[in-house]
This record gives sequence, C-alpha cells and structure tokens, in this order.
Amino acid sequence: MGELFTKGGPVMVPLLVLSILALAAILERLWFWFNMLLNEGQVMGRVLEAARRDWDAAAKIARQYQNQPVGRFLLAPMKLENPNPELFSLALEGAAEDELGAMRRGEKLLEAIVALSPLLGLLGTVVGLINSLSSIRLADLGTSATGGVTLGIAEALITTATGLIVAIGTLSFHRLFQGLLFNQIKVFRKAGNELELLYRQHWQQFYGPERRSSPIEKQAQS
Repeated sequence: MGELFTKGGPVMVPLLVLSILALAAILERLWFWFNMLLNEGQVMGRVLEAARRDWDAAAKIARQYQNQPVGRFLLAPMKLENPNPELFSLALEGAAEDELGAMRRGEKLLEAIVALSPLLGLLGTVVGLINSLSSIRLADLGTSATGGVTLGIAEALITTATGLIVAIGTLSFHRLFQGLLFNQIKVFRKAGNELELLYRQHWQQFYGPERRSSPIEKQAQS
C-alpha cells in the first residue's frame, strides 16, 4: 500500500484525506442508524399504546427516550399544555422536520467526496502523463530510453483507480443512508398520523364543543 501511495504521486494525499473523511462520516452514520433503529419500534409502540389510555403516561414514556429521535418527535406536541388539534399537528410537523434534518447530517460531505474523488484521480493521471511524456526526447523514440514511459503511465493510472474506489464506496453508503432516511419519513408520518388521531379523539371527548356536560356543570348552567 505504501508503494502504491508513493507511485500515485502528490494527488494521493488529498485522496487519502477524502477517504479518511468518508470513513469517519460513514462509521458515525452507521452507529447513529443502528442505535436509532434498534429500539424505535418498541418506543413508538409503548407511547402509542399508552396514549390510548392515558396521555400523561404517554408523555412520561416519551420523555424517557428523549435521547432518541422518535422519542423527541412524539414528545414535542405532548409538552404543550392542552393544545388544540391544529397546534398539536404543527408541533408534530416541526419536530419531524428537525429530526429528519438531523438525520441528514454528513450527507453533503459524502456528496462532495463522491464528486471530488474521481476528479482528483483524473487529475493525478493527467499530471502523471504530462510528467512521463515531458521526459521523452525525439532522439530517444524507438529506443529503450522510452521504456519508462509505459511504467509512468501505469503509475499515473493508480490515482484514477484510487479515486474511483473512494467514490464508489462512498456512493454506496450514501445511497444506503438515503434509503434509511426515506423509510424513516414514512415511519414518522405513520406514527404522527396515529398520534394525532388519538389526540383529536381525546380533545373531542374532553375539550371539544360536543363533549357531554357533567351533572355538576348542568346544575351550574341552570
């Protein structure tokens, strides 16, 4: 590896930097998604099940999982004090945008690495070819003195191969993370719709205009 790095020339240095950045971003995102997906279904199930019976208990459960995106998402509207259904829905939408935005962290870095790596590889090849061909003299054509040109071209292609390897590996994980994010949008939408429906039923029962008055309220009204 050290020999290949040396033969690749100075362009291998920025390619090495990009590969390190890509590896760090990929490992961080893998750890993030693993931790989130590990308990996400259980958290949503517990919160939604509790919301069917007791909203205070549901908020308490969601508060226990504030370190996870789904916990913060479900807790955001429940932190409000008796909000109307419209405000509840807005709180859900705002929390979803914040959490989904955080899930895109590192996305621009991976996109930049995918775009720059093959270009740097091509640049290294061009520089290598220029250096190889510039050393040829017309008097040396057809002699063994030009034998080093072939070797120089082969060495110059190392940067192209390296750039493509970095770009392909980074692009593969970038697509994986995009797929996970797309699936997470559907999960948030489904959980949010169910939670909002439960709250609308709760609101209608206790705070809506059609709720039934208790005997004490009827006596006070009369």
